[in-house]
Amino acid sequence: MLRFVGNVLGGIFTTVTLGLIFAALTLGGIFYMYSRDLPSHENLAQYTPATISRIYSGEGRIIDEFAQERRLFVASEDIPDLVKQAFISAEDKNFYKHHGYDTRGMVAALIEAVKSRGESMRGASTITQQVMKNFLLDGSRSVERKIKEIILATRLEQTLSKDKILELYLNEIFLGQNSYGVAAAAQTYFNKPLSELAPHEAAMLAAMPQAPGKYHPVTAKERVTERRNYVLREMWQNGYIDEATYLSEKDMPLQSVQNGDFEAFRDALPPRDYFTDEIRRQLSGVFGEQEFFSGGLTIRATVDPELQAAAAAALRQGLEEYDRSQGVWRGTGKTLPAEVLGSEVAWREALAKVDVPRDVAAWFPAVVLEVGETSARIGIEGVMDDEDGHFIPAEDVKWARKRLPDGKLGPKAKVAGDLVSVGDVVLVRTVTNKDGTFNRWSLRQVPEVQGAFMAMDVNTGRVLAMQGGFSYQDSVFNRTTQATRQPGSSFKPFVYAAALDSGFTPATIVVDAPIEVDTPQGLWTPKNASGKYYGPAPLRTGIEQSRNLMTVRIAQEIGMQTVAGYAERFGVYDRMGPYLANALGAQETTLFKMVAAYAMFANGGERVEPTLVDRVQDRFGKTIYRHDQRVCEDCAAADLPDGQGVRITTNRERVMNAITAYQLTSMMQGVVQRGTARGINLPVPVAGKTGTTNDAKDVWFIGYTSNITAGCYIGFDQPRTLGGGASGGGFCGPVFERFMKTAIKKYGGGEFKVPPGGYFRKIDRYTGMPLPDDATGDNVVSEYFREGEEALIGLGNVVDGGFAMGENLPLFAYGEGEGQGDQGKTVTNSQGKQVVVPKKADFGTVSSGGLY
Repeated sequence: MLRFVGNVLGGIFTTVTLGLIFAALTLGGIFYMYSRDLPSHENLAQYTPATISRIYSGEGRIIDEFAQERRLFVASEDIPDLVKQAFISAEDKNFYKHHGYDTRGMVAALIEAVKSRGESMRGASTITQQVMKNFLLDGSRSVERKIKEIILATRLEQTLSKDKILELYLNEIFLGQNSYGVAAAAQTYFNKPLSELAPHEAAMLAAMPQAPGKYHPVTAKERVTERRNYVLREMWQNGYIDEATYLSEKDMPLQSVQNGDFEAFRDALPPRDYFTDEIRRQLSGVFGEQEFFSGGLTIRATVDPELQAAAAAALRQGLEEYDRSQGVWRGTGKTLPAEVLGSEVAWREALAKVDVPRDVAAWFPAVVLEVGETSARIGIEGVMDDEDGHFIPAEDVKWARKRLPDGKLGPKAKVAGDLVSVGDVVLVRTVTNKDGTFNRWSLRQVPEVQGAFMAMDVNTGRVLAMQGGFSYQDSVFNRTTQATRQPGSSFKPFVYAAALDSGFTPATIVVDAPIEVDTPQGLWTPKNASGKYYGPAPLRTGIEQSRNLMTVRIAQEIGMQTVAGYAERFGVYDRMGPYLANALGAQETTLFKMVAAYAMFANGGERVEPTLVDRVQDRFGKTIYRHDQRVCEDCAAADLPDGQGVRITTNRERVMNAITAYQLTSMMQGVVQRGTARGINLPVPVAGKTGTTNDAKDVWFIGYTSNITAGCYIGFDQPRTLGGGASGGGFCGPVFERFMKTAIKKYGGGEFKVPPGGYFRKIDRYTGMPLPDDATGDNVVSEYFREGEEALIGLGNVVDGGFAMGENLPLFAYGEGEGQGDQGKTVTNSQGKQVVVPKKADFGTVSSGGLY
């Protein structure tokens, strides 16, 4: 009997032993089979997660950020223990005890699943396993993936420390709201750094990994609160917080940015604008989109926030003034349904969802709630109603006529109801009295006409301001860099620069008379803007008064290949067609290129590359791009002698002769003083050039002081005429002036630097003849000539470009805007005698087409 029992027990033991051996061999075989061809876990030691790239102003303030996955990397030693403890309690309380997988946790999860018959399926993955799943494996729910996860987790535990594994986990994990990692999530939900989180806030973050897509602090508030309190209880039971803390923290209300309890981090940043979006566009091309959006780049922008605001305000004012002068009301085209208008809560919620621009300073979205006999009552976003309500009075609408559904214009509005109806979404702003007190609310609309503005430092190329349209939120198309337009007469300085380097002087006489040119497209007969002809005149007059016919003759004389070479050298065009019409700005370019080219006039002829970025650093702080390559000779010195500044050595290429640059600048000062931009009045010397294209489809002004150049263009996106009275000086000139008043207050300005190698001589600006040193009068201008260059110019040296000069023209005539009716002008000639300059010559209806 005993032998029988012994045999049975022996058999059972043998069977069990063999079974265990077989199971172990099977399990080992399975693990061996799945352990082959697994991804390497060793690369995790060089973990470089996708992180936010941020753009900073010169003062070091964040002005924008870009990311595909919004993540802020934080090293393990910088993550507070409270945050670590919250996640360990929620996800893996035995984290510091196991070796990659938690057997007890797996058994407990299995038992719970059996008891609930599959209804309660809790995860048993450790933090280490989750790291392997997130980094190296897919998210499938399969036995195969689980086995691989355990194998890799075991290997990882042998390679990295627990703190490093936890660092990987806390920086990689998705926590909802496009927030990856605990630092970004703390900012997203509480707008706080990790060091400022309270226990209940850390617990809320730790609640998110279970279901980040479902645990929303607003739509799933109860579920999030319940899960948060579970994490707090685990923290207490694990000894991380005491009972008193647990009891007080679990009773705290669930607060978050999404609930409106904290200001959103994004709200503290300025609205995205054309400047930062252009940085995105350019750097994505340089470094690649993947690196830009996930490389954690630190980008120091060149923008001056004060000047950026001034540029936006100046351009918007110019565009809006033109729009309102047209007297057409278009509105936003958006409406709210009638059922929401009876409840303030309902219409405010509906209005907040309407897509209208909200980046125009002092403008507010509003909805028309009632229309009375003369006025309309409105509800305004962000402005609480008072007892009387807010109204658009009749006096505010009399400037406009409404565009009817058939495209025709209705009668001029007399009352608010002529323009708006109940439910209309509109844009409004306040109108104030002279003393700054409130007067009324006023209707506004985004202009149909568009434009661009840009300003840059002439010595460094740093772009200080860029406004690519009326509103970035209305249209992201950046007209500064992306819109190619005809520059018109603003291109002429390049023709004159080529002429000055080809033997011309500012006093060279050029014929202003009709021209006819045979082209494959037919006879081309350019004309001046006035339709008139003025006979022989000095080079200076040609640019001051923007004479088309003089410019064409100059281009013909020196050759369009020479002109094209200058335009390409300055970067205005990559390749310019050598056609005479292009001397008048017929070939399209961008404002960005034009302003950069003018900066080279201002700095004395040295090449300067425009940049929106001073420096770019990678995620480790290494500088990978720096714009300014000049060398500071004395910056490393401990001190400098009294009165001596640092010496900056430039290695920039010279693109034009310094004397040519000064002569051109002097002539363009005349454009502002008495030429086509004479309305501009600033406290420092200013040079510039207007541009108005054929049929006034685009108008330009580009100008500069001794340290800043700025430019503007205005025109419709689908080119059409701006009207008969449109001009660069009249439209863009005021925009430039408004901006430069702000820029000069901050950056100042001075006389333009006179280069060595020349001499001044007084010249009659009407005849080009030299005058005595003591000559005075409106006709006297002091020109700068090269050493060895004679100032005396006679009619024998008149430039006609090979075209015949018209008959019945006066020998000399003064420019547009300088005469008074049919009267001549008394001037002092080269012999010191008083003579009368004849009136302008006029060929009446002679047609010549072209640009002006």
